[in-house]
Amino acid sequence: MHLLTAAAVWLLLPVPSQDSIPAGLRCLEAAYPDAVARISATSLTLVDGTVIPWDDGAEKDLAARLAAPDLEDQMATPYPAGATWAGPPGPGADPGRVRHDGFFRGVYGANRRAVAAKLVTVPWMPKTTKKKVRVTTVGGVHDRVLAISRELDRLPKTLRRYAMEPSSFNWRTIKGTDRLSAHSFGIAIDVGVKDSNYWRWDLRKGVVGIPEWRNRIPMEIVGIFERHGFIWGGKWSHYDTMHFEYRPELLHPLCVGGATP
Repeated sequence: MHLLTAAAVWLLLPVPSQDSIPAGLRCLEAAYPDAVARISATSLTLVDGTVIPWDDGAEKDLAARLAAPDLEDQMATPYPAGATWAGPPGPGADPGRVRHDGFFRGVYGANRRAVAAKLVTVPWMPKTTKKKVRVTTVGGVHDRVLAISRELDRLPKTLRRYAMEPSSFNWRTIKGTDRLSAHSFGIAIDVGVKDSNYWRWDLRKGVVGIPEWRNRIPMEIVGIFERHGFIWGGKWSHYDTMHFEYRPELLHPLCVGGATP
């Protein structure tokens, strides 16, 4: 009697139907084809063999989802794509703000050195400014950023000023937390800081809760970013209107909310 190899056993296992696999996992697989080896009804496996469960079984409020999310938490809130979105976001609606640290480290790099090895410098709106940004090459993000830069450069001058003074790669934690920022992975760009609103900036001493949503960034700029796979922090109840990050899984037709960009 011959013993089956591990590979042979895998081939004999029943293949799960697409209907049994959560839409969120299918969106992750489609959005990161070079990083995701396979998915099942209960987990995602990265190309390095790391298995990440879809659901850890824990009931969580927003604070717990931010602190210790599973992949289901990351995909739980649909992102309302489209430049016609008028806001404000609903209470506690922060689509994309929840990130599974292990997933992003597996895709972009486990530490600062690993991420930095995959970064390149891209000119930012070269007809308007001499600025540059450092972004990852993983998944062709650098090419998408270059396309965004060129589109922004074609906007009227009255709009271009909101996309000036970009900031990009910065290995750091989010202020007030121990969670890594999306900037740490070379997938985030902040623009128009002087014309932006951030919920922490608007907190008043002694006031409990999230400040009233505010925004000055034109939706024409938001639409350009979204067309290339970036979501906008202005669509969070914890608003961060300068912030854009590459999150194609949230813009996949199976997972996106609202009208597609």
